[in-house]
Amino acid sequence: MTDLFMGLARGLDRFYLACGVVAALMLVTLTGLILASIVSRLLGVYLGGVNEFAGYAMAAGSFFGMPYAFRAGAHIRVSLLISNLSGAVRWGFELWARGIIALAAGYLAFYFVRLSYISHDFGDISQGADAMPLWIPQAVMAAGAVCFAISTVDSFIRAIVEGQDCLTAPEADGGRE
Repeated sequence: MTDLFMGLARGLDRFYLACGVVAALMLVTLTGLILASIVSRLLGVYLGGVNEFAGYAMAAGSFFGMPYAFRAGAHIRVSLLISNLSGAVRWGFELWARGIIALAAGYLAFYFVRLSYISHDFGDISQGADAMPLWIPQAVMAAGAVCFAISTVDSFIRAIVEGQDCLTAPEADGGRE
């Protein structure tokens, strides 16, 4: 079972890296769209919907960056309490904290998927010049939220499987292995 778990963990780590790459590409896209908007204004040319698409790229980059950042230990973590705990008490607190974030991320992902579905069902479109069906950017955000939920559940399960060894796992030391 350990080999199976380790193989799955390596596969998930590659998945989180792919999410990070998607996030980086979205940020490059965001930069390009902002530059296009600036240049078009200087030239007196109107590019309809560029600001909306920049917002969509920013949202996609944010949500796809979450799984990679979470696994790498780059999310803000208040360690004042946990740094004063040790052994089984610290591990129990880790399980509790990871369980709470997994539940919150799952809740967020569920409702983003639901929002995208409802927007598709009702035929919602954006109010900007692009008149984009809203379910498209919402679906991308929902996909990123689902990836984040997967990473939090993975973290919770790794803490259970690894036991107190999880206290020195990549989440606890900034993602360095």
